[in-house]
Amino acid sequence: MQLVLTHARYQLLETIRIPIAIFGSAFFPAVAMLFFVVPFAGNDPVGATFATASMVTFSVMSANIFQYGVGVAEDRAQPWDPFTRTLPVGPAPRFTGRIAAGLVVTYLSLIPLVIIGATLTKARITPGSFLLALVTVGVISVPFTLLGLSIGYALPSKAAIVVAQIVFFPLAFGGGLLSAPGSAPGFIEAIAPYLPTRGAVELMWAAVGDHPVNPLSLVMLGVWVVVLATLAGWAYRRDEGRRFS
Repeated sequence: MQLVLTHARYQLLETIRIPIAIFGSAFFPAVAMLFFVVPFAGNDPVGATFATASMVTFSVMSANIFQYGVGVAEDRAQPWDPFTRTLPVGPAPRFTGRIAAGLVVTYLSLIPLVIIGATLTKARITPGSFLLALVTVGVISVPFTLLGLSIGYALPSKAAIVVAQIVFFPLAFGGGLLSAPGSAPGFIEAIAPYLPTRGAVELMWAAVGDHPVNPLSLVMLGVWVVVLATLAGWAYRRDEGRRFS
C-alpha cells in the first residue's frame, strides 16, 4: 500500500505542476453544461438532473481517455518510465497508483459541473443519491480508464493525441450523452446500447433519478470492460517486450 501511495502522490504532483491538465478535463464538460443544459433544460428539475448526470459521464470519459491515453504515451517517452520498470516491485504498484491518482483528477474535474448544476439549474438530488452517484463515478471510470491505457501503451504520444480525439466524440454522441433519456435521434437510440458510454450514462441516470437501466446496455458495458482490459494488457506486454528485447 505504501508503494501505491508513493506512485499516486508522484502522479498527482506531476499533474499539479501542469494545472492546465486538470483545467482541460473540466473545461469542455462545463462549457457544454453552460451552453446546452442551462438554457434548454435548466428550469426543468427532472430534465436538468438527468442532463447533469449526462455531463458528469461526459467529464468522466474526457478525463480518463485523455489523461491515460495522452499521459501514458508521454510518460513512455521519458527516461523515468523504463527505469521504474526495472524495479523489483513489479508493475502493480505503479498501475494502481496511476489509477488512484487518475480517479482523484476525475473527481476534481466534476466540481465545476456540480457547482453549475446546483446554482444555475433546478437539478435536485437527495443526499443518498448524491453518495450513490459518487460511487457510480468510480464504477463508470473503469472502461474509459482501460481505453485510455490501451491508447497510451499502444501508440506514441503524437498518435495517441489524435486517436483519443477521434474516439472521444463518436463515443459521446453515439452513446446519447448529448441527449435526454429517450430523446436521441432514432439511429443513435439503435446503436447506443452497444457502446460503453450508454451503459455508463444509464448507470448515472439510475443513480440520480428514477430511470430503469437497459439490460443490453449493462451487458455490453461488461463486454467492453473485458475487451478493453484484454487490449490494455496486450498493449502493455507488447510495449514491455519492445523495451527489453
